Amino acid sequence: MKMLRVLVLMHEELVPPEQTDGIDLSTVEWRTEHDVVSTLHELGHEVRPLGVQHELAVIRQTVDEWKPHIAFNLLEEFSGVAVYDQNVVSYLELLKVPYTGCNPRGLMLARDKGLAKKILYYHRIPIPEFITVPLGRIAKRPKDLLFPLIVKSVSEEASLGISQASIVDDDDRLQERVRFIHHSVGTGALVERYIEGRELYVGVMGNQRLQVFPVWELTMSHLPEEVHKIATARVKWSRAYQQKYGIKSSAAGDLTESQQQELHALAKRVYRSLGLSGYARIDFRLDPAGQVYVLEANPNPQIAKAEDFSDSALGADRSYSALLQRILDLGLKWHPHVTPSDRTTPVPSRVGD
Repeated sequence: MKMLRVLVLMHEELVPPEQTDGIDLSTVEWRTEHDVVSTLHELGHEVRPLGVQHELAVIRQTVDEWKPHIAFNLLEEFSGVAVYDQNVVSYLELLKVPYTGCNPRGLMLARDKGLAKKILYYHRIPIPEFITVPLGRIAKRPKDLLFPLIVKSVSEEASLGISQASIVDDDDRLQERVRFIHHSVGTGALVERYIEGRELYVGVMGNQRLQVFPVWELTMSHLPEEVHKIATARVKWSRAYQQKYGIKSSAAGDLTESQQQELHALAKRVYRSLGLSGYARIDFRLDPAGQVYVLEANPNPQIAKAEDFSDSALGADRSYSALLQRILDLGLKWHPHVTPSDRTTPVPSRVGD
């Protein structure tokens, strides 16, 4: 294995300290950054963490001075804007620096959840019925978009803005929640039919040739009966709440072989339809009747140790260090002049085409 100079891009406030003795690493905000940096060191690579916030000049300066073989991209936004992460990756391409994770076009398509859902619908991939409500507009619900509905940000990740109040049962509450997303989150709103059922995830890795990991499930069965089983910000990030209600993610039990195959096949179709590369997590809902719905695609998902993606990779016999090395290898092999969808996604025929 060739030893590499790896520039790890991360948010300024998440650069881990050099000394971590006496620190509970399971609770720090920079856990992912520490896990990645320390594991790359253990693999024998020369690693340089770089905090990035509002300026691209720090990247250019470090590239010119240090000449990294690859940038390991841990950025989830730039200058406080979630959809700007694609521009940082585009900048790396202009600098001719290989990078890990998803290409800029895939990031753009997946981050715009409304646009992504239109593409998935075109490719006949099952999704809940939906509308989008741009900033400054009111929700005009079609008569065939039936309650209950769930209201989310059209572009933010990590369950930002999602709570029990996100599920609405009438038009007044719909308008109220759309206003909340507009004013408090600062983005357009995605309104879609709420699917009662199980929350399932499938990790996918690759550029052209794809590997899928075992189906993972976010178990919320011990939540109070009156509470909707959805991945709110508190469900995802509050350790105390998770411990109180036994919320955990693990390999999905009691799925039939046919259901697992369907989820794996759909995950690959979503990945290719959106032109993703590197690695991603595809989120699903499985309703009580056994119908599968794609909720969203998450390129560059959380990859700390003991998180959904790395745990599911371990379920496929890929250790954490092997996972990070594979992410590096995929980044080095990626060429921006060919996207995955150029080679692998057939376009379905339509009447009038």
